[in-house]
Amino acid sequence: MLDWLKTNVAAARETLSNEVTKFKNREFMDAVVAGCALVAAADGNINSAEKQKMTGYIQNSGELKVFDLKDVIQSFQEICGKFEFDAEIGRAEALKTIGKLRGKDEAARLLVRVCCAIGGSDGSFDDKERAVCRSICVELGLNGADFDL
Repeated sequence: MLDWLKTNVAAARETLSNEVTKFKNREFMDAVVAGCALVAAADGNINSAEKQKMTGYIQNSGELKVFDLKDVIQSFQEICGKFEFDAEIGRAEALKTIGKLRGKDEAARLLVRVCCAIGGSDGSFDDKERAVCRSICVELGLNGADFDL
């Protein structure tokens, strides 16, 4: 009985580790950060509540906490710099980065859920933020209705 329990616990731990590890890649992290920046910039201002929500979500998500927070912050600053230079360039670059997850359904769906959470981080998920999340869905080939958008 004890051997059976040890074997099953070890197998469950390995499965969980594999699930988390499959998201541990720079492409996914950059797409999440780009999506968060897009949503945060929807109202023309990336505020501290949205930044804090993004870092908190990443630290607490089983799929996302595998990322080094320093890498996340660096990526976020890079994409925000593009928005500060020119909003349309920032938007185009963010969507290009997000588009790399097209066809990777599980990762793409997680990305949209994170973006929706960031949109509501200030207590209001407004029409502009919803529109950005819908455009992310379009870029990923997902149906916005699946996320109540």
